[in-house]
Amino acid sequence: MRKLKNEELDRPNLEQFKQAGKLPVVIVMDNVRSMHNVGSAFRTADAFAIESIALCGITAQPPHREIHKTALGATESVEWKHYDSTKAACEALRAEGYSIMAIEQVEGSISLNDFKPSSDQKIAIVFGNEVFGVEDEIVALADGCLEIPQFGTKHSLNISVTVGVVLWDLVTKMKLA
Repeated sequence: MRKLKNEELDRPNLEQFKQAGKLPVVIVMDNVRSMHNVGSAFRTADAFAIESIALCGITAQPPHREIHKTALGATESVEWKHYDSTKAACEALRAEGYSIMAIEQVEGSISLNDFKPSSDQKIAIVFGNEVFGVEDEIVALADGCLEIPQFGTKHSLNISVTVGVVLWDLVTKMKLA
């Protein structure tokens, strides 16, 4: 066994990637403070060919050195838009036919492993602030809340980890099924 070189991975170039089909999923970042989390979301969105990212409220926007540090150029390949508020983003996405799903621990949440999206369902996934989670107002207007099963003593995962877990789950259900 040997490790493959980058040129052996057969990845598309930037223009090919922009023209390629995307999973109909939008990442909605609800007032995320850490630029490293923002950069990580871009990089993960690129890896899984996610449609776009909505950066809301205080969430930092590219170009920024701290975002680039973890995005490694994915801010150039992944479409993004800034909204003054997460509510405005969700309302705009709902008008475009997206189901709004928040990642949050709430009464009646759907365990991520039980969530069954169709391969063509348009989904906007809201990821919350590192301290406060998804705003209550957004939880109330969401079509549902998804929760990642956890078995340890901590109550949450870092946003960058959560984005990776949720997007991989959606890719396996919507694209690889």
